Amino acid sequence: MSTRSGNGGGAVTGVAPAASRRASTRRRLFDAAVTLIAEQGFSATTVDEIADRAGVAKGTVYYNFSSKNVLYEELLRDGVDLLAASLRTAADRTVAGGGTRVDALDAMIRAGLDFIAGSPALTQLYVAELWRTNRTWRATLTSVRGRALAVVESVLQDAVRTGELSDELDVPLTASALLGMVLVAALDWQSFQPQRSVDEVHAALSQLVQGRVGA
Repeated sequence: MSTRSGNGGGAVTGVAPAASRRASTRRRLFDAAVTLIAEQGFSATTVDEIADRAGVAKGTVYYNFSSKNVLYEELLRDGVDLLAASLRTAADRTVAGGGTRVDALDAMIRAGLDFIAGSPALTQLYVAELWRTNRTWRATLTSVRGRALAVVESVLQDAVRTGELSDELDVPLTASALLGMVLVAALDWQSFQPQRSVDEVHAALSQLVQGRVGA
């Protein structure tokens, strides 16, 4: 049972540690699920296998997620939200340091590559799900995709507003193309050209963006 502190503020000790433990458990379940599903597919992966890989009891999975579908849906939401946050941080840091919006786009490409290099299985699953329209989590995937795209769109819109890019630019389509380029190029790199460094891949994509969008 939790105890209250004596500082008069009514703070309850033990609540934060409990929340931290649950967050840690959910992260382990996400990591286990994404690895297993990438290896053998969603349908072939069982809750028992996820629990075993995560080192928890099967009941722990259902305590945190009502079903395997919900677990996967939350996994996609969590992963794409983390990607969107990394893109936003890279863009904001670049502009705050005096860089242009095109420089910010370049920084976002690098941030995206770094994220994907650290989470290749998650990226593989996300890209695969983009082609499936009959999943129960399609609406969630559409929503989180929109949040990632909104980050790229905001930088493009600022670039148009400041005159760095043409006001004829199709911002939504360009944002989709840039995000798609990073995702697909990174997967190709990880799968077929793993000998290349992230610096090499970034340099190639940067040259493409600077030469096309930046022009």
